[in-house]
Amino acid sequence: MALSQELLDILVCPESKQALVYFAEEGFLFCPESRLKYRIEDDIPVMLVDEAERLDESAAQALMATAPQGA
Repeated sequence: MALSQELLDILVCPESKQALVYFAEEGFLFCPESRLKYRIEDDIPVMLVDEAERLDESAAQALMATAPQGA
């Protein structure tokens, strides 16, 4: 089950307070500003900075190159 658009409209990165990019097929949310990757477990985003994976600049750029259209 995908995350609802209403939820996606209000979720922001807890660190940067910026919008997130939803990778539905891969099952995570990503913040390009802070380069944090938030996993989704049982259709619930885990929005904890301490539990997120921080990507380096090159990995973040590579990930954004594969981002869904409109991201």
